[in-house]
Amino acid sequence: MSVCFLFPPSLATEVSKENCSYLNPLVNTMVNSNYTKGIQSANILLTLRLVGIQNQRLEQQLTQQIQEDTNRRESEITSGELALVILALGACKNLDEEFIRDAHLVSKLGEKFKAEIENMETHSGNPLTNYYQLSLALLTLCLSDGSYSVTNVIPYFTPENKNYYFGGQFSVDTGAMAVLALTCVKRSIEKEKIEADKKDLNKTNVYITSLVNKILSAKHDGLFGNIFSTGESMQALFVSSNYYKNEGNCQETLHTVLYNISQGAFHLPIAAAQILPALMGKTYLDVNKDCSSVCSPVKFNISTDKPVTVTPIISPSYISVNYSVQINETFNSTKVTVRKGSVFLDVMKAAQKQNEAAFRFKMEDSPWGPYIISVQDIRANNNDRTYWELLSNGQPLSQGAGSYVVKNGEYLEVRWSKY
Repeated sequence: MSVCFLFPPSLATEVSKENCSYLNPLVNTMVNSNYTKGIQSANILLTLRLVGIQNQRLEQQLTQQIQEDTNRRESEITSGELALVILALGACKNLDEEFIRDAHLVSKLGEKFKAEIENMETHSGNPLTNYYQLSLALLTLCLSDGSYSVTNVIPYFTPENKNYYFGGQFSVDTGAMAVLALTCVKRSIEKEKIEADKKDLNKTNVYITSLVNKILSAKHDGLFGNIFSTGESMQALFVSSNYYKNEGNCQETLHTVLYNISQGAFHLPIAAAQILPALMGKTYLDVNKDCSSVCSPVKFNISTDKPVTVTPIISPSYISVNYSVQINETFNSTKVTVRKGSVFLDVMKAAQKQNEAAFRFKMEDSPWGPYIISVQDIRANNNDRTYWELLSNGQPLSQGAGSYVVKNGEYLEVRWSKY
């Protein structure tokens, strides 16, 4: 059993308020979320249920949003979105399993998973979405006794597959989700719940080991990849390696994560939702179990008060930043002035006002905030493996356009890139 939980499962229910208070910012971020709607709420509901935080009013609200959005957007829901819906609604043996069954969500996920594989066969190995969503879909099919062929599917998850890499770098959260999915498949093979031969099991074990080593190679300062990929990496390491049986490794990660919590790094609900399960000794492989929490809502000190808006007495100061858009060899740049505390998206909007032809862009909402889908009417495309990359002083950003706070004199860039 891993020791790297803030609250190990072996603990009795007597946990101090002080320990629970470390996680208050995460819980309150999710409970008071104004950023999630519809299916985007699935991450929040899944985590609340998985770690045993009971808030009946919020659960009912999130469940209704998810079910209504699922019915409304049925044809356009991606494989990863549908997988999250099934995990969230079905977590911890609750009555929402009836909706999953009546709406045939698991069989529909199987069809979407099959479409992802077929797209890879006809578009140079590229799925309809990405490998994170593909892995999440496989994990959910495995946990939900969905239909898939181990022999046909496993080869796509070889650690050398190009889809694990983004901008030349190994995508740690994608690798972590694949480890969780493959570990579920491995356990199902061992329990003879699915048909597979010894070669499939051996191949699965080899892939898990290789992906775990890649995750460990991405470690620096107690984090895996970055602060936002660390939570799911912790889950992957819990279920597939002995890494966290070393107390030193455990304490390094916990110290870094708790420090980042205190600094407000997890201010987005999805970020809070992805780190909390690991800190509570839970993984997505636990969704079919009865869920309980060593921290009651009282100990968590959950606040439902809306923050009070304060009008500043002094006019805000302004900063100047450099902004550019690069499309192949074409380069447009400008200098804009924005309020201190502005985010990358504010800079993009200011530049667009200056010169719409050069800096026009479109975005869509995502659980991680605004996502840039086009600049100068050039759209990102999964089949072409193209996307709009955000950079600061030439370095890729780990935060999105709606989260990254810009600094005076900074050089910001949106670059048309391939992964």
